[in-house]
Formats: sequence, C-alpha cells, structure tokens
Amino acid sequence: MDGEYKNNSPRPHKPKPFAPADFEVFAGGIDPSRVSEAAHMAAHALVHHGRDSEDPDVTRRLVELADQQGLDAIAEMWAASPPRSLPGALWRLYALRAATQQNPERMASYFASGKEAAQVSQVVAGVAEPPGAAEMAAMADTILSGAFEGEFDVALERFAAFCRVVALGQANHADDAEADNGTHASKLTRNSHQLIKTAEDLEHAAASWRRGELD
Repeated sequence: MDGEYKNNSPRPHKPKPFAPADFEVFAGGIDPSRVSEAAHMAAHALVHHGRDSEDPDVTRRLVELADQQGLDAIAEMWAASPPRSLPGALWRLYALRAATQQNPERMASYFASGKEAAQVSQVVAGVAEPPGAAEMAAMADTILSGAFEGEFDVALERFAAFCRVVALGQANHADDAEADNGTHASKLTRNSHQLIKTAEDLEHAAASWRRGELD
C-alpha cells in the first residue's frame, strides 16, 4: 500500500480473522483515538484520491486493493471502526466484494433464492439476469468502482440492497436445511441476521454521506 495509506501506529489488538465465504462482517468497536484518527485519515485519503482521478487505472487499482494488499491488511486498518463511519463503510464494501469474488457460486445461489421476495432490493443491487457466478463477480466490481467514479452513497445503497437479497436467500436455505442439518441451518440464520444489520449500517452511512456528515 502507498505510504499515504499506511498506518504504522501501535495497535492494542489485531482484528479477528474474517471468513469472507460466510459474510461474517465485523460489527466494529471502540479504538484508542490515535488508531481511530489514522483509520479515518486513510479512508478519506483513499476515497478522495479515487474520486479526484479520472484515470480508470486508478479506479481499478482501488477496487483491487484487497487483492493486492490482502483482505487482512484492509481489516487491520478499518475493521474495528464504527460501522456507520467512512472507514467502517469502506471495510464493508471491500469485505462484501471479497466474499462475493471468493465464492460467487454460493452467493449466486443465495441471491437467486432471495430475489423474488426482495424485488426492489434486487433492482437496486443491479445484478444482471440470470444471477450466476459471473454476474455476482461483475456486480461486486461494478459497485465498488462506483464508490470511486460515481456516487458514493449509491454504491453503499447498492451493496446494502445486495445484502438484503442474499440474507433472504440464506434464510430460505436455512429453512430447507433445518431438517437435515440443524447446525448449518443455524449458521445460515446467524449470517442472514448479520447481513441485514450490515445493510442497515450501509443505508445509514449512505444517508450520512448525502448530508455531508459521514466521517
């Protein structure tokens, strides 16, 4: 990562590992002020760097930041930030893209299962039909690209809508699995509830961005 985005300040702890295939997104927490300030400064620098540039290569590099630096590096910088803050929102965008890119077939299955019951969210998410693995991967890249070259609040709302559709799909899968595998069904249910919370956090962040209050 370029020097302007690094945070070499000591940290009291390292965030617990993220399991992208399961969408187990961190809820965030309270950090010492120095770490929190560094996280916010890095988030602002990255967003403004992307939005001030008209070079598509810059956008591509920002979208692929977690691919280049590793999701753990992104998590270490932003995962512990409050969910309804700029660094917290950025963490969720990168984590959701990573989850989708790493297991697009599973995400496509969840999305296909939930889309009929969440048609409005399906439209907002903007996933092409039929919602297969390739469409999932393309959607994730397109939404994150939009955070840097389009409207940041729209990108947040599109991923929020995606979360809502996938959460419904996970709930449907949990119902189907309940009789044969209660443990798996319980995990899907927990993940579904977490995704709904993530959607709510992203929607709140989008509203704050429009008011000029997302920090």
